[in-house]
Amino acid sequence: MQWNWQDPDWPQFRWDAARLAARELAFAEKAGVLIGASSHLDQDNQSQLVVDLMSRSALDSSAIEGEVLDRDSVQSSVRRHLGLQSEDRRPRPAEEGVASLMVNLFSTIDAPLDHETLFAWHKMVMAGSRDLEVVGGYRLHAEPMQIVSGPDYRRKVHFEAPPSSAVPAEMDRFLEWFSRTGPQGAKPLAPLTRAGIAHLWFETIHPFEDGNGRLGRVIAEKALAQGRSAPMLTGIASTFMQQRKHYYDRLEASSKSLEIDAWLDWFADMTLMAQGQTVAWVEFLVGKAQLLGRLAADLNDRQEKALLRLFRAGPDGFAGGMSAENYRSITGATPPTATRDLTDLVEKGALRRTGERKGTRYWLLLSGSN
Repeated sequence: MQWNWQDPDWPQFRWDAARLAARELAFAEKAGVLIGASSHLDQDNQSQLVVDLMSRSALDSSAIEGEVLDRDSVQSSVRRHLGLQSEDRRPRPAEEGVASLMVNLFSTIDAPLDHETLFAWHKMVMAGSRDLEVVGGYRLHAEPMQIVSGPDYRRKVHFEAPPSSAVPAEMDRFLEWFSRTGPQGAKPLAPLTRAGIAHLWFETIHPFEDGNGRLGRVIAEKALAQGRSAPMLTGIASTFMQQRKHYYDRLEASSKSLEIDAWLDWFADMTLMAQGQTVAWVEFLVGKAQLLGRLAADLNDRQEKALLRLFRAGPDGFAGGMSAENYRSITGATPPTATRDLTDLVEKGALRRTGERKGTRYWLLLSGSN
C-alpha cells in the first residue's frame, strides 16, 4: 500500500481527540471574542470586514496555487456581489469567479454541501479556464491523477489520487460524512477536527481536473463557520500561504496513512493563527471607528486623507512606518506643512512617533496600542 485510499480501512481515519481538546476550546473562545468585537462595528465597518475577509481569502488561496490576482478587482467584485457600492471595474474572469465563490460560500454557510454545490463552485473557481476537459463536473480522464514535480526524466510523484471511475462513489461517501458530522448531524464533530478531516479527505479524492486545493480550503472554511453561532470566515488560506511549503509537506505526509494526528495538530495550529489574525483585524476596525469618531471635527483634509491611507494598509500598517515623505506624497503637502500636520496628529493621539531626523516614522495609535 502506497496511499491512504488504498488501505482496506479507508476512509476510517484515526486520531486522538484528546490531543485537540484544548485547541477546540481555544477556537470556541476566540469565536466568542470575534462575535463580541464585531458587534461594536457600525454597518459600514461590518461590511468592510466581510469584504476584506473574503478578498484576502480569495487572493491567498489563489496565490497558494501560484495564481496572482488583482486585489482591487477582487474587492470590487466582492462588493458588487454583496450589493455594496463598488468601483466601476471590469475584472478578469478569474477574479470575478473567486469573488462569486467567496460570496456564495458566505451566504450559504448553513446550506448542505452536495454535488451540485461543488459543481457550481468549480465553475466559479475555473472561470476563464479553457484547457480543461470538464468544468463543473468530476474528472473523467483515464490516466492517473497525480501531483508531480521535477522534469520528465526525473519526475517525483508526491501523490496519486483514486482513479476517475471511483470518484462519484468516493464523493457520495464524503458528502454523506460531511452532513452526518455537522452541528445538526447524527454524529457531530468539533469544528477543528471536522474541518481538518474534510480538507484532507477532499484533497485525497482530488475529484476535479483542477481547482481542488481552492475548493478544499473553501470546504474547510464552511466546516469551521458551521461550528460557530454566527457565520464568519476564519481566513485559513492566509496562514496556509504563509506556511505554503509546510502545508504541501503536511498534506503529502498525511496521504500515506490513516493515522492523522500530526495533520490535525498542524491544521488546528494554523487555523488558530488565522483566527487570531482575524481578531486583530476586527479590533483594528473598532479602533479605526473610535479614532475617526473622536477626531472627526479636528482633522484637516490632508490629515484625514493620510489617516485613511494608513487604515487601508491594515493592522500591520506601512512597512517600516509612515515617513514625512510618504505624507507629502499622499497629501501633496509642502515639507513645513507636512511637519506641522504630523506633529498635530501626534499631539492629538492619532499617531505615535519613533526615530529621529530622517529615521522618523509615524504609526497609528489606536485604542489598546502600545
